[in-house]
Amino acid sequence: MTITDAHHERNVMPPQTPAAPPAALAPDAGQLKNARNAAASGFVGTTLEYYDFYIFATAAALYLQPLFFPAEGGAGQILALATVGVSYVTRPLGAVMWGWLGDVVGRKKALMACIVLMGVATFIIGLVPTYATIGIWAPIIIVLMRLLQGLSAGGESPGSASLSMETAPDHRRGFYASWTIAGATAGLVLSSAIFIPLNLLPEEFMLSFGWRIPFLLSILVTVVTVFMRARLQEPEVFEEVKEHRETVKVPLFYLLKNYPLQMLRVAGMALFLLMVGLFSTFSLAYGTQVAGISNSEMLALITVSNLGTLVMVPILGHLSDKVGRKPVFVSGCIGMIVLVIAYFGALAHAGPGNTWLVWILGILLMSFAYAAANGIYPVYFPEQFPAQVRYSGMAISLMLGLVIAGFSPAIAQTINGETNNWIGVSLFAAGGIAISALCALFSPETAKTPTTELGAKKK
Repeated sequence: MTITDAHHERNVMPPQTPAAPPAALAPDAGQLKNARNAAASGFVGTTLEYYDFYIFATAAALYLQPLFFPAEGGAGQILALATVGVSYVTRPLGAVMWGWLGDVVGRKKALMACIVLMGVATFIIGLVPTYATIGIWAPIIIVLMRLLQGLSAGGESPGSASLSMETAPDHRRGFYASWTIAGATAGLVLSSAIFIPLNLLPEEFMLSFGWRIPFLLSILVTVVTVFMRARLQEPEVFEEVKEHRETVKVPLFYLLKNYPLQMLRVAGMALFLLMVGLFSTFSLAYGTQVAGISNSEMLALITVSNLGTLVMVPILGHLSDKVGRKPVFVSGCIGMIVLVIAYFGALAHAGPGNTWLVWILGILLMSFAYAAANGIYPVYFPEQFPAQVRYSGMAISLMLGLVIAGFSPAIAQTINGETNNWIGVSLFAAGGIAISALCALFSPETAKTPTTELGAKKK
């Protein structure tokens, strides 16, 4: 994929520097090429990262319970869905580790290591024998691989987003950084879409080998992504930090001392991401097991809705460059609060052959409302921090917020229980999203701030 911006260049001059003559304002072809490479690499890398991450969520909702968690009643399904959230436990640790590597050594090395770890862990999941074969070791190995996936995911999207926004022209940061999360959405789409044709195969085949195919295929894309990452260059703003020896030895301590409020606000803003687990995992299980909708139709709904998100994210990232980050982000949160209640209400009263309203609300929820907040956070979150701790600041804060989001399918399953409590599930989702909106309202607007001034302390 090629992302072009043939008319602008990033202004890296400090604000007190006099305006340059017109000849100096010609586009910097090298910088724009690096910006495009960073955006393309971010898109492909996060596509793979989130494909790997979410094929497990789909498999957990449909297949893994009888194979690895054969508990009685609904306990087995809760355990299977809980493994989706387990990976979020190590995300904060991954954020600290990759954040340190990215802020001290370099963004590129951190991103290379992230993608290799995710690819290896995913491939191993596809090889694990079932509970019937090796007993308790089967779920133990699955959980360990999920923990490694979480460790990797703790650094991938924050690093890609930071690198993309730092290499982009000042007035195009929202658009370029949005391709990182567009890649995450593409990975989510692929993780659902790949199971659609597989679901047409006999159930016996899917439970024996078919579910493993998406995991084993990931190794091919890992190789391609590593090749793309090898061609990246470090952002100029980060190179300047290293050149002037302004890197921070322990970014976490520096952040806790100097940017605690920014970290709390970003962690709070990240809560809206619970919609990913609720829509793509919990509602998949709920729609098939409670509403009686077929696996294929629910997977198709998830795929189509996220395809809409994929299309809208760069558009909304571009819009935030024009009107600001806050208006787009907060509007998306308000839309999600209204639509998530309507969506689960429609799903609770749907059934085979009566799903048209579920489709409409699901597409509106994910393709427009969710996309608005989702397309902005890859640029808005790292803009809250200065270059020397930007990777760590975004990664740690984002992953702290994602701990709750990661367990949202299991939390929703517990709230729903045996009584079909869709109202409780909707209020849980609306509450988290409302916190995101409030934290955004109390965060500074950064769309028009030069990249070199982002995160600067006011004197």
